[in-house]
Amino acid sequence: QVQLVESGGGLVQAGGSLRLSCAASGRTFSGYVMGWFRQAPGKEREFVAAFRWSGGNTYYADSVKGRFTISKDNAKNTVYLQMNSLKPEDTAVYYCAAGDRILNAFVSTPRRYDTWGQGTQVTVSS
Repeated sequence: QVQLVESGGGLVQAGGSLRLSCAASGRTFSGYVMGWFRQAPGKEREFVAAFRWSGGNTYYADSVKGRFTISKDNAKNTVYLQMNSLKPEDTAVYYCAAGDRILNAFVSTPRRYDTWGQGTQVTVSS
């Protein structure tokens, strides 16, 4: 089984940057989809970004496109989310997730992922 641990959250002012890390332990697969989601109080869990570990397309929510970048370090089995030009509406708990056999049409759907990290809080002040 795979375990995911997020880190890097914190409090920043609008316009600032943060880099979130998701460290994976246990068995991982090159075919897995790795994704970032976020959930603000009173809202549904929302897709942020995803990619396939083996390469190919990268997917971003319209709300973060051009500001956030998802990347990986194969040697460290770690996925990153670089967040720039942060806005107050980015405030949420951010979750790393992994899933197998997820079609491209469903990479933004939380229920398709079977492994989740514990979450890390990101707060952006205005």
